[in-house]
Amino acid sequence: MGILKKLCPILIPVLAFIIIIVLLQSVFLLGYVPTASMEPTIKAGRLILGVRVWEDIQKGDIIVFRHNKEYFVKRVEAVGGDLIERNGENLAVPEGGFYVLGDNDQCSYDSRYWEYPFVMSDDIVAKVILPTR
Repeated sequence: MGILKKLCPILIPVLAFIIIIVLLQSVFLLGYVPTASMEPTIKAGRLILGVRVWEDIQKGDIIVFRHNKEYFVKRVEAVGGDLIERNGENLAVPEGGFYVLGDNDQCSYDSRYWEYPFVMSDDIVAKVILPTR
């Protein structure tokens, strides 16, 4: 019992650290928004907290996703089955796909400008649950 008492002050912080790392790798995402593309909702330079496990993504949700080997934070404007107008033509959002826009349309590189304008569900990394203002 004496050895356990001596190890407790070391073991508890180490175990807490390991649990936090596992949670950040598998459940939560702590991210940084470097640009003003999501202002005023998320100011440039702010941190966000996302969940890597979600049931469904809906219009209005803010997501973190990969696009051309980069990570982006944008708001979902349309989901699979919706029709959108882009550059004067109507497009159907494919099932499992999303059309995304930044809240600050003056400086957001988003679905409006991409050759293939949809984010597929496999490219979504997290659903933002806590944007800071």
